Amino acid sequence: MPFRAQMLILFVAVSAAVAWGWPSSCDRREAPSAPLAVEPAPESPAPAAAEPVRAAADPQQSAPAAASAAPPREPLFRSLPLVLEGSSEPLRLTSGSPEKNWILEVNGNGLVLGDFDGDGLTDLVTIDGSTLERIAAGEPGLPPRLALNSGGLRFRPAPESFAMSGGRWGTGGVAGDPDNDGDLDLVVLEWGPDRLFENLAGAGFREATDKAGFQGKRWATSGAFLDYDRDGLLDLAVVNYLAFSTEEIPSKASGECRWKGYAVNCGPEGLTPVHDQLYRGRGDLSFEEVSQASGYRPEAAGFGLGISSVDIDVDGDTDLYVSNDSTANFLWENQGDGTFREVGMSLGVDRDMNGKEQAGMGIATGDWNNDGLYDLVVTNFSGENNAFYVGMRTKQGRLRFSERSFQTGLGGPSVLRLGWGTGFVDVDLDGDLDLYCLNGHVYPEADRAGTDTSYAQPADLYLNQGARFERLDLAAESPRVQRAGAHADLDGDGRAEIVALELDGGVWIYTPSGAAAGGWLEVSLEGRRSNRLGLGARLELSAGGRTQVREMTTAGGYQAGLAPVVHFGLGAAASIDKLVVRWPSGALSEIAAPASNQRLRLSEPEPASAPAQEEG
Repeated sequence: MPFRAQMLILFVAVSAAVAWGWPSSCDRREAPSAPLAVEPAPESPAPAAAEPVRAAADPQQSAPAAASAAPPREPLFRSLPLVLEGSSEPLRLTSGSPEKNWILEVNGNGLVLGDFDGDGLTDLVTIDGSTLERIAAGEPGLPPRLALNSGGLRFRPAPESFAMSGGRWGTGGVAGDPDNDGDLDLVVLEWGPDRLFENLAGAGFREATDKAGFQGKRWATSGAFLDYDRDGLLDLAVVNYLAFSTEEIPSKASGECRWKGYAVNCGPEGLTPVHDQLYRGRGDLSFEEVSQASGYRPEAAGFGLGISSVDIDVDGDTDLYVSNDSTANFLWENQGDGTFREVGMSLGVDRDMNGKEQAGMGIATGDWNNDGLYDLVVTNFSGENNAFYVGMRTKQGRLRFSERSFQTGLGGPSVLRLGWGTGFVDVDLDGDLDLYCLNGHVYPEADRAGTDTSYAQPADLYLNQGARFERLDLAAESPRVQRAGAHADLDGDGRAEIVALELDGGVWIYTPSGAAAGGWLEVSLEGRRSNRLGLGARLELSAGGRTQVREMTTAGGYQAGLAPVVHFGLGAAASIDKLVVRWPSGALSEIAAPASNQRLRLSEPEPASAPAQEEG
């Protein structure tokens, strides 16, 4: 390396240390993760030129310095509180005490989107928490609630037939169809036994936890339905966090755990992580735990928070990516024989660019540059940049990833945030994937003097500009302490809304307010040989001289579940050339020139290449 380049890197390192301060021995996860190491050059075509690394001199600055000369762009969303019909008060959620004396209280609540009553509109399930006072008194946690979509961004309480009892302490959730009967069943994850609610043909829920056979009373966070063995039946992967007990873990009042000089809740460092779990579905709402038999169990457990199910190596079966808090992330490569192999380190997605373990929270998976390969975003703790792992092929055809957060404009702004829910979605319908990130600190003490951060933080929108992202505030609003998020077209106009959960607060719906750049297509699937929802199918849409790739999934990253729908923006393309669906069974559907601006439902072709059925 030339001497001048070495001196530049040294200057950047010193500048970053001055801007944020070196961490003391009692500080928790607050050292910035600036790119101090030189990344090896990829063997595939060269990426965009690297952005010069700059330390942020102003802790309130949320955009690269180079963009400061341009006038700020207006936010593309406005936020609305969720107020159910018949109520004058916004729906609110509970996650322990406002003081956050224990780590159990800081991770927030869960969110699941999907059409649960079968009327064609996407509904919303909020998974509520509890308080330690309720636990001590032997009372159940607050029950999950289903809000039914009435159209026009209006929601109503579900009838009593959909009522769900409270568990111990709800955390996350995911929807799927493990009995292949055509409706969405719901898994509620807990600090305590996880629970399964069977959908009764859109008429209500019935708890089927005893039949499910979920094992243990763990602190689960996120889950993913998938058909890992491609037998046409959905399986379930569950991510677990840590072993929590108020009898064994010091409270904030003890003063044993400190951050920037302030007493805070303890963890996850010094606490015991818990292994994740994999359940093989039998097709009748019962499951067999196969964590060990499938290899889905590393020697050392991670502090698991988020999960994504995607065919990362494009070999026809579903892989799993898990974000871990303060430990290395996991990438579980499906071997195609009923087993998994952990390959996070070998593919370069387990740590940051300097080999440092980060505090991973949320996950977004998508093909941001339309090259046919999936890319990964992981949101991280404040003082760390959100990681952006760009997929590529070497000259030998092997898959690898390159961390490109700073080169693409994600790195600098995210260092000042503590990120949670995130997702790729084409918000402006221009034909490429944009990114949203929800933020908020874990310590209320972040508002005190000398922390250089804040408890409530703005939500970020990163607009895809080709080789880089442009950061905007998601909406013109006061900062919030947000956690889980998910996206779907809630009002039927072809553009996705973003739903965000505020810690100890409300449910916020972000709806687009700016102009769209093109048309759209929304696709749902009905499997026959494959699982009924077509989870794991790869969809390829060709229009305007480029091909976009999506994968059918309901895993929403951090404590969230997505509706089983795939969404495309078309940009300047006047029409669609074709849509190709590669089903988990291996079947292939090809639809020539489907009309744009419609919701398309496709049925898997029968053997002998029967034509796919289409419904507009």
